[in-house]
Amino acid sequence: MMVLILIVVFLLLVINEYWWKHTKKISEINRKFVHITVGSLVAFLPFLISWQDIRYLSLGFIIIIIISKYFNVFEAIHAVERPTIGEVFFAVAVGLTTYLTNNKWIYLIAILQMSLADGMAAVVGVKFGLKNRYKVFGQYKSLIGSLSFLFCAFLLLIFYSLAIHNISISLLFNLALFLTVIENIGVFGIDNLLIPILTAVFLGIIV
Repeated sequence: MMVLILIVVFLLLVINEYWWKHTKKISEINRKFVHITVGSLVAFLPFLISWQDIRYLSLGFIIIIIISKYFNVFEAIHAVERPTIGEVFFAVAVGLTTYLTNNKWIYLIAILQMSLADGMAAVVGVKFGLKNRYKVFGQYKSLIGSLSFLFCAFLLLIFYSLAIHNISISLLFNLALFLTVIENIGVFGIDNLLIPILTAVFLGIIV
């Protein structure tokens, strides 16, 4: 199963690289294509493999990303103007979150907050946020991007509440709002690490 997962991730990286080189799309969109697809795949790993195997995969992702960055193998995921090591934090979060929860559903929501909510915020912000941008610690954010994150984060938490553990709407919204603030101030890509960690911790406390 681990070999199959690595093959799927590799194919997604190759497809994204081909897309970037041959269609000249905005690099942020390409980065978030990998962010969303690979992150969403990773979110379901506890239902497929053991926690220890996820940690091994996380270590493998870190090594692959560092090699890719050094030798410029997958240019699309590194081609971004602002300083960031978000892809490394992404890989670290995959493994670190397994130490914070042994609940498969909490892990699922925590990683989806990173892949879907954070990913969609960037995509929507790049596409529609040029006229409502603002700076946080020298990096551009957008109002529409932040609202997209809040909406997606809130929906994911509602799904968790309805499917697994009943939680009050006000508490869910406050958590989504808190994660939105973290997404805003988590510059240089560190939000990729903080969002899943904080989601796992808070959902663990609530449960």
